[in-house]
Amino acid sequence: MIQSADTIELTIPAKPEYVGIVRLTTSGVANRMGYSYDDIEDIKIAVSEACTNAVKHAYKDVENGQIAIRIECHTDRIEIMVIDKGASFDYQQVVGKLKPLDPNMSLDQVNEGGLGLFLIDTLMDDITISSESGIVVMMTKFLNRDGVDSFADKVSTSTE
Repeated sequence: MIQSADTIELTIPAKPEYVGIVRLTTSGVANRMGYSYDDIEDIKIAVSEACTNAVKHAYKDVENGQIAIRIECHTDRIEIMVIDKGASFDYQQVVGKLKPLDPNMSLDQVNEGGLGLFLIDTLMDDITISSESGIVVMMTKFLNRDGVDSFADKVSTSTE
């Protein structure tokens, strides 16, 4: 059986001043779904990074670029797609330059660029990036309404 999801779609100009609209919309949707404050903050940062990347990189030399955002609300998760039709890039190549990140490095020693993707990957439960025609960043955050892991029923409570 296919679950239906409520869907919210936005299209914004690829300009920094419009990223806040996406962040606020996503925050409101996540709040209505029952996400914790910390999860909402993670989602807001990830969405902001994805939109900012599209503004800075996809439409670097384009005046009238557009970014499409699609938010799908499922019973157990939120899925957010940030879609641009601008310049593409090789995700694996960017990630290859970043990982592994040495925790002892100062921020001055870290390569500039690509950290937004690393941050999104860290904050969200799943991320998929496709780059066939522009870039599609698909981010997923699972919902834990009661604060208990979905695998909690598999945990033994015996004292043996």
